Amino acid sequence: MDYLLALAGNQNSGKTTLFNCLTGSNQHVGNFPGVTVEKKEGCILRHSDMTLVDLPGIYSLSPYTSEEVVTRDFVLKENPRLIINIVDATNIERNLYLTLQLMELSIPMVIALNMMDEVRASGNSIDVGELSRQLGLPVIPISAGKNEGIADLLDAVEKAVKAPAPPRKLDFCSGAVHRAIHAIAHVIEDHAREEGYPTRFAATKLVEGDEPMMAALCRDEGDRQIILHIVEEMEEETGTDREAALADMRYTYIEQLCRDCVTRRQETREQIRSEQIDRLLTHRILGIPIFLGIMLLIFVLTFSVIGAPLQTLLENGIQLLTDGLESLLERAEVSFWLRSLLIDGVCAGVGSVLSFLPLIVLLFFFLSLLEDSGYMARVAFVMDKLLRKIGLSGRSFVPMLIGFGCSVPAIMATRTLSSDRDRKMTIVLTPFMSCSAKLPIYGMITLAFFPRHGGLVMMALYVTGILVAVLSGLLFKSTIFKGDSVPFVMELPAYRMPSPRSVLLHMWEKAKDFLHKAFTIIFVASLIIWFLQSFDWRFNLVPDNASSILASLGSWIAPLFAPLGFNDWRASTALITGLTAKESVVSTLSVLTGASSDAQLSSVLSGIFTPLSSISFLTFTILYMPCVAAFAAAKRELGSWWQAVLAAAYQTGSAYLAALLVYQLGRIFIH
Repeated sequence: MDYLLALAGNQNSGKTTLFNCLTGSNQHVGNFPGVTVEKKEGCILRHSDMTLVDLPGIYSLSPYTSEEVVTRDFVLKENPRLIINIVDATNIERNLYLTLQLMELSIPMVIALNMMDEVRASGNSIDVGELSRQLGLPVIPISAGKNEGIADLLDAVEKAVKAPAPPRKLDFCSGAVHRAIHAIAHVIEDHAREEGYPTRFAATKLVEGDEPMMAALCRDEGDRQIILHIVEEMEEETGTDREAALADMRYTYIEQLCRDCVTRRQETREQIRSEQIDRLLTHRILGIPIFLGIMLLIFVLTFSVIGAPLQTLLENGIQLLTDGLESLLERAEVSFWLRSLLIDGVCAGVGSVLSFLPLIVLLFFFLSLLEDSGYMARVAFVMDKLLRKIGLSGRSFVPMLIGFGCSVPAIMATRTLSSDRDRKMTIVLTPFMSCSAKLPIYGMITLAFFPRHGGLVMMALYVTGILVAVLSGLLFKSTIFKGDSVPFVMELPAYRMPSPRSVLLHMWEKAKDFLHKAFTIIFVASLIIWFLQSFDWRFNLVPDNASSILASLGSWIAPLFAPLGFNDWRASTALITGLTAKESVVSTLSVLTGASSDAQLSSVLSGIFTPLSSISFLTFTILYMPCVAAFAAAKRELGSWWQAVLAAAYQTGSAYLAALLVYQLGRIFIH
């Protein structure tokens, strides 16, 4: 028999880290809210019959955000055998609020009390046995980041799955709230049983004013009026609104529980250190300049100091392999067309992209350090004031930040935004964030025209994307996306040393995705480009690709880009193939120019671009519509083709206008 288990907890409680420990999964761990957008699955170690589902981080089971809806629907409809509730021991009061709601579901549960190492290091303590006794649940102290206590947790999970027992019914309410919950429970008990909802859970949700629950259980107007009357009496007696009354009831119990079980002498060292660091990093004036300075340092290290030598080393290795293969094919007297296909098509196309692997891995090494340390959460906080000026909140920074890696998960991450207006606006703006797939293009142009200023060029490109997003936001705020952004409340996690395992996993994921794309999409694109540039319309091999099928097709498009400074058909063709994957721009130019190395490609590019037109080309590349995968993701999240098409058209139109301004203004100032 297969068992379904759920992993639930607050954001930043170490949930995904624990998921990796329990399943051996390679899920990325990020130290900022919203990293877990969809539920993830994996088999429990040593138990292939137990499937663990990692649910989004939430603070309650109220259906106000997409994360809460996903978690709530799963636990109510999928009937998991067991819930593993992870609780941050350093912030136990807030975390137990969700625990009490989960207990009302009457599903067997084990509590994983995480970050106990930090509690002990600060001289604080938690009486785990007493906490377990009062809650009536197994409570296991762990440190997921250090893999401590995981074996004990696995034993507790195995025991709970084999002999499931629902949580002891806790009737910790009192007074007016107590009477309201029990009165409503009597009204909806039969309907709740028919719908499969635990009566206590359903009653508390109706006290809160949960509309989905009201629609499901109040089948006639009489029941609805009775419930509303009960709630009004409770509000009048407590002197507060329905949600605050229920929250007060839960926190009153939690405070008493912590007085009995928690001995706190001081804040944890991590919390004290974080407050000291935040005085500088979240400073209202210095916060953004510090962030830009950190990113500039990362770009200089990635594209100049460390990355450039590594890229050259890999490029030389690829060139040696290409030369060896070409020599082998010549000795074997392989036909000319097949040699050309393998050397000028596959090796030139795929090899030119592969040489940029060190840059991508290195960039994401640094970004992982910032992410896992907790700094990126501060950046979202600092950016909130700036984003509000364009009609968004700091929460929109999280998808935009993910967009620096890939637009597809970034667009999906907009599900964490509670406002439909903010979500759609963020979907349109996120592709302006320069994704990692564009790095090979930046590296190619920088190597050819600005080899001594790689870091500054990269910084300028990323800032350009952000600037266009800001200007677009200002436009949208006063036109199609009128209105105010939702309030932004965010927990700032304590600064922690990044986990080497987490950083390495993140780097490996990016490298694996890049290699997969290189040997699938880029490989196929290189073959197609080689064929189209090697044959004419009568399918005869051409001595010069200027008379090929691709040249004639590219020539139709090239005049559109003449005002931008590049009217060579090879440049326009590369931009079109970039819609499949942005790395295809580099592989296409390598195949079309016959360059077998980055040095040769740099030399040939000087005949296609001038330094000014290369900047215009880069500007267009940054901003024009993302790849087809990102377009499909936008269509799915926006809900219609026409909205996705309009978004792509706006992005491409913005790219054209920006590149036009760069080139035409540049000509004026240069001359």
